[in-house]
Amino acid sequence: MSRKAAVTALTALAPISWGSTYLVTTEFLPPDRPLFTGLMRALPAGLLLLAVTRKLPRGAWWWKAAVLGGLNIGAFFPLLFLAAYRLPGGVAAVVASVGPLFVVGLAALFLGDRPTVRSVLTAVAAAFGVSLVVLKAGAALDLVGVVAGLLSALSMSAGTVFTKRWGKPHGVGALAMTGWQLTAGGLIILPIALLVEGAPPALDSTGLLGYAYLALGNTAVSYFLWFRGIERLSASSVTLLGPLSPLTAAVIGWVALGQALGPVQLAGMALAFGATVVGQLGGPRHPAVRTSGPFTSTERNIQEYSVNREVSGVRR
Repeated sequence: MSRKAAVTALTALAPISWGSTYLVTTEFLPPDRPLFTGLMRALPAGLLLLAVTRKLPRGAWWWKAAVLGGLNIGAFFPLLFLAAYRLPGGVAAVVASVGPLFVVGLAALFLGDRPTVRSVLTAVAAAFGVSLVVLKAGAALDLVGVVAGLLSALSMSAGTVFTKRWGKPHGVGALAMTGWQLTAGGLIILPIALLVEGAPPALDSTGLLGYAYLALGNTAVSYFLWFRGIERLSASSVTLLGPLSPLTAAVIGWVALGQALGPVQLAGMALAFGATVVGQLGGPRHPAVRTSGPFTSTERNIQEYSVNREVSGVRR
């Protein structure tokens, strides 16, 4: 296996992990607390990584880490959940799946990566494949929800591109960068969660176990792999791994929850997966000095909460 293939495989573990978010949220966590769940995913994981790495930002990296954390976590999660509540999950997923197209445009503007026919076509094919998997007939549109979904996709796409543009400080690894951004994003979500959802809910052992999984494996480890992948791969290649999240959610729903997958959904899965694979072939390469940090995908995406909600046919 080539080095690039190994890095791609490890990076793909992040959206695959995010595909389990729906199952954990519905089976282990208190209902209707999406912002609190986002807070519990980001802030404890960020503080843990800060304690492990014992590195804090210096100079301009205080505001850069805050901006990246805001784009990838702090703004992304509230916009994601607003779209999730205003739109049927499948519609929210399709809106979020335009993220790779945003990355192609932003990379051309800020990184000098000229768009190629393949990058645009694979992004469109991936979005169409996701729509076949999650979109239901008669799905309604809501302007506020659509705008929130588009802004969430734009937020994480901008996080990916600016991660590539700003790189990372000398001597600072992806683990520390991950801690900075998760902490910054969690601190942004904290007042929003308290204002919108009120005091934290009472938690039993099952809830604590669920949040522990989300904070450690689903966030700390997964975001480290994701940010490390952004450091070593092109922005467009990384973001095209995002469809693995809703596809994983669909497979988990089929295996663990007994949800049916019809011919159209299977065709959509094949199309989205094929586009993901094609998106990893070739592409621009960036020197290591330009990389590190955060992203986003499709979780993280409306695939983490709302997309997966539609796949399973659960309505809140």
